[in-house]
Amino acid sequence: MASFLSMLKQSTLVHLCFAISFFTSGLIINTVQCILYVGLKPFNKHLYRTIGYYLCYSFYSQLVFLADWWSDTKLNLYISDEDMKYCGTEHVLLLMNHTYEIDWLIGWMFCEKVRVLGNCKAYAKKVIQYIPTIGWAWKFAEFVFLERSFEKDREIIGRQINEILDYPDPVWLLLNAEGTRFTEQKHEASVKFALEKGMVPLKHHLIPRTKGFTASLPFLREKCPAVLDIQLAISKDSKVKPTIFNILNGKQIEAHLCVRRYPTNTLPEREEEAAVWLQDLFREKDRMQDSFHRTGSFFTDSGVADRPRVHLHRRPTTLVNTAFWVVATLTPMLYYLVKLLFSGEILYFSIGAGIIFAFYMLMVKAIGMSKISKASSYGAVKQNNGHSPTHEPSAPAMEELPKDK
Repeated sequence: MASFLSMLKQSTLVHLCFAISFFTSGLIINTVQCILYVGLKPFNKHLYRTIGYYLCYSFYSQLVFLADWWSDTKLNLYISDEDMKYCGTEHVLLLMNHTYEIDWLIGWMFCEKVRVLGNCKAYAKKVIQYIPTIGWAWKFAEFVFLERSFEKDREIIGRQINEILDYPDPVWLLLNAEGTRFTEQKHEASVKFALEKGMVPLKHHLIPRTKGFTASLPFLREKCPAVLDIQLAISKDSKVKPTIFNILNGKQIEAHLCVRRYPTNTLPEREEEAAVWLQDLFREKDRMQDSFHRTGSFFTDSGVADRPRVHLHRRPTTLVNTAFWVVATLTPMLYYLVKLLFSGEILYFSIGAGIIFAFYMLMVKAIGMSKISKASSYGAVKQNNGHSPTHEPSAPAMEELPKDK
């Protein structure tokens, strides 16, 4: 039985069925979002956002299902009892290391378990809003889309944060302060930059860009009570590498997530001091990551206070939601595809084969864009000042389609 399930999870045909369901449901959700954007938002913004929460949750949770139920990925959470009480009850700005291909998905697993997945947002490149399904969903969900021109982005950041903090339910806004996902090439450039500027080079992170953070803080202070630092680590000795392909093939990954809460009113008010605070935080995060890779614990050699490990159970809602969309989309889609393929007409057969091929290419493209080797070249060669305000999102096209929530 276990062997059959393993074969089933690694079947390209099963993966294709999931892709058909995911992208079809995404287009249906985009259509509903568009109708509500035109017909409801101008008259009742809060109701629009409340409904939007459930639409985004229904879309994102299909990917969380892959991690939670399909691959049975294990999430070890380290957080104090005091900080845990606040999770899911307030607006927060998230600071997370951008190290792994699936860091966005692990983040979404945590968000789903504390019931904020539908209101996860991120600073993202403007071009992503034009990508069908995920990009369109993010556009209607009012993500912070930036142009990588700080004068323009400063205004966008202020306007969008004010909009986001007006949401009726808690919003978690992700800022990848490193600006792009960690690669060896980008790390070499980051170390070189740090040495040239007399800064302390980081071993496991890129030097954070501070302007996006410092530009955001003034708008966060009134309605955003806290900043959450999230440190993700996965053992280098793990037999299963942290990739989307392995998740899709049902292979279990074990992730470790340390969460620390910083009240916004305790952060420095002056821009220069806030920039120093962020740099100090990343040096501390670097010590935590180094301690984890050497000892298996974030706390042994990092100087950071130990936090208890918390186990958050996977919720059946992601399973039920995914099952609903599989039945609702695959039943009519497969019926008409079979009719086209067995119609006996070359034209109809070609149309059916073309539709299947299109979904297959969408799946391949989505998986390919999440790979570290396909990550943006931003930061790999040239860094003007180490403080660019712009950031890639936390999810791929699923992140770039991941960079959640």
